[in-house]
Amino acid sequence: MTKRALISVSDKSGVAEFAREIAALGYEIVSTGGTKKMLSEAGVPVKGVTDVTGFPEILEGRVKTLNPYIHGGLLAKHGEPDHQKQLEEHNIQPIDIVCVNLYPFQQTIAKPEVTTEDAIENIDIGGPAMLRASAKNHEYVTVIVDSSDYDEVLAELKGDGQTTLETRRKLAAKVFRHTAAYDAMIAGFMTDLTGVENPEKLTVTYELKQSLRYGENPHQKAAFYAQPLGSSFSVARAEQLHGKELSYNNIRDTDAALQIVKEFNEPAAVAVKHMNPCGVGAGSTIEEAYSRAYEADPTSIFGGIVALNRPVSKELAEKLHEIFLEIIVAPSFDQEAIDVLSKKKNIRLLTLDFANGKKGEKVLTSVEGGLLSQDLDELSLADADVKVATKREPTEEEWTALKLGWKVVKHVKSNAIVVTDDKMTLGVGAGQMNRVGAAKIALEQAGEKAKGAALASDAFFPMDDTVEAAAKAGITAIIQPGGSIKDEDSIKKADEYGIAMVLTGIRHFKH
Repeated sequence: MTKRALISVSDKSGVAEFAREIAALGYEIVSTGGTKKMLSEAGVPVKGVTDVTGFPEILEGRVKTLNPYIHGGLLAKHGEPDHQKQLEEHNIQPIDIVCVNLYPFQQTIAKPEVTTEDAIENIDIGGPAMLRASAKNHEYVTVIVDSSDYDEVLAELKGDGQTTLETRRKLAAKVFRHTAAYDAMIAGFMTDLTGVENPEKLTVTYELKQSLRYGENPHQKAAFYAQPLGSSFSVARAEQLHGKELSYNNIRDTDAALQIVKEFNEPAAVAVKHMNPCGVGAGSTIEEAYSRAYEADPTSIFGGIVALNRPVSKELAEKLHEIFLEIIVAPSFDQEAIDVLSKKKNIRLLTLDFANGKKGEKVLTSVEGGLLSQDLDELSLADADVKVATKREPTEEEWTALKLGWKVVKHVKSNAIVVTDDKMTLGVGAGQMNRVGAAKIALEQAGEKAKGAALASDAFFPMDDTVEAAAKAGITAIIQPGGSIKDEDSIKKADEYGIAMVLTGIRHFKH
């Protein structure tokens, strides 16, 4: 019996050449609609599905291949006598090769103006059914969903006349990953459409961006995946202009830097080390902002990540070139800046779309055996019910410092305290087991600069000891969420020292 291949693809790249090659190997090719038309025009002998089924395409093409003459050919066990008997009784021919990819659902919903009707019409039904049937029956059927596999299949067919079970199983596994990802995209779209916040099943899909040399430590295997249709303001969407491959820790640190720098509309520079900011500066120019970020902690910035929310000029590049940095990420780099910075062969230069930095997404965090999901923490002072709790109001300069501190402290590991003036961070206390401990670290780092500065806390003061420490260091303004049963003790202590204290009502824990 003549061997048969079924080809029906949306992505037609390379398919005519593939079909021509397998036709030359003696395969009868069956196809549908646009694929059949394209193969015919390319001079490839092809039979229509309707010629096989004896039934026309109906319902605007919604039903074409959902037919026993197709699925019997896909699911029959070639080595099972009873299956062979039934095929002969019903005049069904086995299908040996299936080359199918699906309606472009992802590309459809990526369009800003997409309608619900258009999205739903691009949900493929027959394609996944054929793929899953073929993959289930991979002991006998070679199923291809990815055009990059054409050459490997052809090489085996030409060499041995058939593909190996190992290859068929590998291709089948790829099919099930593909259909699972396809269904996950549909499930996500429909879930969003219906407004269900916490569905009983959470289906997500990611695409491999790169295999990593290792994870947090050399003995840990790791890989980097990107979310389809995810935010463009993401390290997963960054273009690397120069430098060696990003590591696991590089990616985490870059994400942390980006989350901070997107808080600022004015020129801002953020230096990050181990996912905590070591220096943040704002200014009238990006050069001024970077100088302040550097001055905030010239020791810790060494070997760090720098994120800048304005293009990098040659002048700024020369400053950046003076120290060892792992990564610089910015909206763009002047060619002269690239020339300066690329003198160091290992430094990574990344660009991405800063114009779309405000798109919120769910944050997924794995725990052993489970997954946590939450909204991105995007609340700012504009969303807060801000009130001055003390007798003294902050001065204009103090307000500017408090706002800067509040933007930064939400991105520092809890317990977190940040000391700032109106231009830059002066001290950062991160990840401490008690709040006064975080304050002592930040105040010690700020030193004499703490006099007249502002202090920001990511959560309330459980007692007045942090205010006491701040006052003794010379802090004149404090911003914190409030909400402790001992708020009045902290407010009284602030009044005692003439400190202006602002309560936001918003906590910014970061674990």
